[in-house]
Formats: sequence, C-alpha cells, structure tokens
Amino acid sequence: MIKKFKEILGLLGLYLMATPMSHAAINLPNINISMQNATTPQEFTQGVQVLIMLTILTLAPSIIIMTTAFIRIVIVLSLTRQAIGTSSLPPNQVIVGLALILTFFVMSPTFAKINETAYQPYMKNMITQQQALDNSIKPMRDFMFKQTHESELALFVKLAKIQKPKNKDDVPTYVLIPSFVLSELKTAFKIGFVIFLPFLVIDLVVASILVSMGMMFLPPTTIAMPFKLIMFVMVDGWFLITKSLIEGFAT
Repeated sequence: MIKKFKEILGLLGLYLMATPMSHAAINLPNINISMQNATTPQEFTQGVQVLIMLTILTLAPSIIIMTTAFIRIVIVLSLTRQAIGTSSLPPNQVIVGLALILTFFVMSPTFAKINETAYQPYMKNMITQQQALDNSIKPMRDFMFKQTHESELALFVKLAKIQKPKNKDDVPTYVLIPSFVLSELKTAFKIGFVIFLPFLVIDLVVASILVSMGMMFLPPTTIAMPFKLIMFVMVDGWFLITKSLIEGFAT
C-alpha cells in the first residue's frame, strides 16, 4: 500500500512539473534547508530553482484542476444539483469529492502512461530527468487535444501571434492549456443546459397548474421540487450523468 502511494505521489509530481515546464530544461535541485549567502552564480541559480519548485507546489491544486477532467465534471455535477432545486444537497464536499474520484478514474489511463514511460524508467535510472519530463507531458497533451475544440485552439494560436501549427506537435503547451480549459467550460455548460431542460418543463407545468387554480402566491418551486426528485430518482439520474460524463471523455 505504501509503495502504491509513493508511485501515485511520483506520478502527480511528474504531472505537475511537466505542465508548466514542458519547454524549459530545468534541473530540479536537492532541497537542503540552510541559510547562507550565495557566493557563486551556481548557488544563486539553485536558490531560484528552489523558489520555482515551491511556487509550483503552491499552485499544484490549480494545475491539477485546469489540466484534467475535473473542470467539466464538477461544473456538470453542480449544475445538476442546481437544476433539481436543492441548493445545498448534496453538499459541496460531496460534489467536489465525487468530482475528484471521477477525475482520477478518467485520468487513470493517462497516469498509467506517465508511470510506464516516465516515472518507472526515471526511478530505474534508465532516462534523465529532462527525458522523464518530456515523456510525461506527451500523455497529458494527447488527453487535452482530444477534448479541445478547434475554434478555441485557433483563437489562442492567433492571440499568441505564432505561426499556424502544421500538426499537434507544433502547438505549444502554453497555447494548448487555455484552449483546453475554454473547451471544457463550453462543453460543461452545454451538458448543463440539456440537464436543465426536463426540470424546467416540470417547473413550467407546476406553475401553470398553480396559476389556473388561483394559487398565485404559492411558490412553484415548493411544489415542483418533490416531482423533480421523484423523476430524478426514477430515471437513476446520478447513474446516467456519471455514465455520460465518463463516456464523453472516452470518445
């Protein structure tokens, strides 16, 4: 169990290091906590590298969120909760926890490739540190390319003022990441709109019935919520949404 946990930490470390430093050859220093003046350029450079690593660790949660399936999953789950009308059920901790679990499930093939091509060879001293970083970013880029729309990618290529890429390898990672994030936001809200439609129909029907009965001062949401919950339970809503999310990343 401990060995498996170490492997997961190592994979996440490579994942985090490869994302912001995909085109920069940075040798990671061994951290030795001590306070002394830098007398040579090499010592000063090592100090800067330590600061860079600490910054990356600070931004690690954001990097994981913005380069994985977490964005789409957490937005769709949150919109589903809002569509049902239960603003606080399931609570935020459950929504985020489920989103993280599904994210690791969706990203497991990517993490497996990173483990096979980068982490394990590096731990066995078969490749260098820079080769491990290069090998670890390839599965990440493949995953993001599959979910990125051409319109968003073209937008950031234009904004970056670079030549039109001839193939995927010519697309810089700093252009791919915002394109991926914007594409995930678009896809998540499209799914959320489809989820909202049946619940909106129930709200309209209940509101019309209440108005026809002269009960205009009774909030329609109070009457509609039980019907929305019954419908959601009868169609096994969480199962269908989870299935659709996972299958969406498989295509």
